[in-house]
Amino acid sequence: MKKSIAIDMDQVLADFYSKLRVTYNENFGTNFTDEEFLMTTQRDLPREDAKKLFALLNEPDYFRDLKVLDGDAIEVIQELQEHYEIFIATAAMDVPGSFTAKYDWLMEHLPFIKTQNIVFCGNKAVIHTDYLIDDSPRQLAAFKGTGILYSMPYNRSEECFIRVQNWKEIKQYFIKQMEIV
Repeated sequence: MKKSIAIDMDQVLADFYSKLRVTYNENFGTNFTDEEFLMTTQRDLPREDAKKLFALLNEPDYFRDLKVLDGDAIEVIQELQEHYEIFIATAAMDVPGSFTAKYDWLMEHLPFIKTQNIVFCGNKAVIHTDYLIDDSPRQLAAFKGTGILYSMPYNRSEECFIRVQNWKEIKQYFIKQMEIV
């Protein structure tokens, strides 16, 4: 039986923050760079700005045109699928209007993933795979298997999880796991 890997969508597969930064700059008159914006969170925003931003994120197509975060991601996932059961686990409950756009994005970029292996959830404690690749320490802390932290500027201080910088490192990690078995 194959071991299983759950993969987060936003900021692991899809470049959510680049679009979010542009949206924020256009709607709130700011000039954040990508790096500066990656260091902020929606929790840091003034309450009225956060409410307006949440409404913008809930537009039906907002998540549809996100770019792939790392050019190696799709190829690595296809290779891993030969040895692991792959799931996509996205916290879509955080933005309920995103379901269709996220599904469409996944079908465009990862058409080889079985639709029954796409999980729209909130708290990823409900995910029961062997591994979870995520950029959120909060989600990894709730997860019961082996958490792998996809490195981002906002999670640099986190030291509790295996850290990967990109999809090439993810591939190397899982090749080593196959050699151990």
